[in-house]
Amino acid sequence: MVKALYDGRLAVDIAGVKMATPVTTGSGTFGFGLEFTDFLDLEKVGAVTVKGTSLEPAAGNKGQRAVETPSGMLNCIGLENPGSEYFLEHTLPELKKYNVPVIVNIYGHSPEEYGAVAKKLDVDGVDAVEINISCPNVKEGGIVFGTVPEAAAEVVRAVKANTSKMVIAKLSPNVTDIVVMAKAVEAAGADAISMINTLLGTKIDIERQRPVLGNVTGGLSGPAVRPVAVRLVYQVAQAVHIPIIGMGGIMCAEDAIEFMLAGASAVAVGTANFVQPDIAETIAHGMLAYLDRHNAQNISEIVGLALPNGKKSMPLFNVNDAV
Repeated sequence: MVKALYDGRLAVDIAGVKMATPVTTGSGTFGFGLEFTDFLDLEKVGAVTVKGTSLEPAAGNKGQRAVETPSGMLNCIGLENPGSEYFLEHTLPELKKYNVPVIVNIYGHSPEEYGAVAKKLDVDGVDAVEINISCPNVKEGGIVFGTVPEAAAEVVRAVKANTSKMVIAKLSPNVTDIVVMAKAVEAAGADAISMINTLLGTKIDIERQRPVLGNVTGGLSGPAVRPVAVRLVYQVAQAVHIPIIGMGGIMCAEDAIEFMLAGASAVAVGTANFVQPDIAETIAHGMLAYLDRHNAQNISEIVGLALPNGKKSMPLFNVNDAV
């Protein structure tokens, strides 16, 4: 159960996961949440989404792994993490001290590996798993799961077969038609979609005449990608019947509201966490002010209002369930 923050007016229910506000944190931008406790009360966040977690520890990429770009940043961290065993033994017990849902972003390099991670994390204290399908399938010659509908669906099915938790499929924008991808993961059993993951980009050092990032390419995030992300959410919201968690360059409440009007039932704040560590709470306050200006009682009332049909039909959270 979640606290009735803001008199329950910001409460949402994402496929059974009850959030006190519709604002979660973007995977990879908030560590494991505990790193931010000096700046932000985790119970003021709708949910804590932790960084990508794999079955075994991963060292990440070599060389420079982040660089600032106009209105954003590029990163090629390489999904560095201490592994699922460490998360279960050291991180999760600390997160469980807070009354906030925990979403674990997971990744693997084969459907079986995704399923194994999901099974290991099917424990008390984990409320949902978010599938990072922007990884190469080593069994199929390195093709990225998130660029082939059948491959993405196979991963979703593998995870669903190994967990009792809510399953979120995180979609990549680096595809020809993201609607096709969204329909594929929905048909495979995904309970929700999060979008978008980062766009691919490269920065060249013109004096060294070499790429800046050790991995050459990196994921572009920040305000520069927001119009693209809003457009993709707008498209997908008209094609699927499961909740969408919108993300991509959200820096303030107005940005978050834009995603929700486009059809997102919740939002995730990513790059902005590096600029303002308590931004998730600040955005929630701004959302409440927006409801007051527009005479709305609950944030779910605005979901999809900018869509052609004027509303995305999603279940509302019962504020009487909040405690």
